[in-house]
Amino acid sequence: MSKSTNPKYLDISKEIIRRIESGELHPGDKVPSENELIKTYKISNTTARKSLLEVEINGWVSRVKGKGTFVLNRFQDKYLTRVLGSFEAIKESFNDNLIKEGFAPKNLILEKTIIENGISSNINGRHYIVEGPVLKIHRLRFADDMLLKDETRYISMKICPKINMLDLEQPLLKIYEEKYQLELNEVQRTLGTQILYPGEPGNFFENEMPLAVFVLDGAIFTSEGKIVELEKSYYRGDKYKFSVSAKPQLLKK
Repeated sequence: MSKSTNPKYLDISKEIIRRIESGELHPGDKVPSENELIKTYKISNTTARKSLLEVEINGWVSRVKGKGTFVLNRFQDKYLTRVLGSFEAIKESFNDNLIKEGFAPKNLILEKTIIENGISSNINGRHYIVEGPVLKIHRLRFADDMLLKDETRYISMKICPKINMLDLEQPLLKIYEEKYQLELNEVQRTLGTQILYPGEPGNFFENEMPLAVFVLDGAIFTSEGKIVELEKSYYRGDKYKFSVSAKPQLLKK
């Protein structure tokens, strides 16, 4: 930062806001903590605290208790950006991401049933089958009372017995890894588009005009090649953007 006559905390807060405005920090990203600011700028605890408070007062960030301070989604288009190709990204909670971005999440379960005969899906040109019993969870995911995602997941109860008895509001990957001690090492996903028309059967978005949606089909595999979960979800095309994350070694092929 260039020298100025402003109090130090104002200069630091302006620098954080500049990083947000430039796109260096995106909605939902964690901004530097007080300890990180102290280390970077050689400042006191009080100055670091005032710096973050100033950014929050100006409406750029929000503090989430026990987690940190996150960039709010305050831009006019209010798009949500989600990452494809990153295993770490899909471990993040849908609800937590919305909270970080300044939205109030809400989930409505439409169906929670056990399918004894199993389920199948075509993903990336391949046909995948999950033998029964399978737990089907169909739920609607809202932000500030707007439906963002119509999500259906099919979970293998052979691999995850009695998962229907658990609290499924937490990230499912966390349940697979921590509760069932599964080693997950691959995710296959395809992303397409579709137009949903008002009043169309199975359309829960309540759109008054034709609505473009992203259609995501996905499968999660264990290190043994077994399918833990199949997913089919519809995302509002006017509210979502998807970015692609690729490992460097893949780009060399």
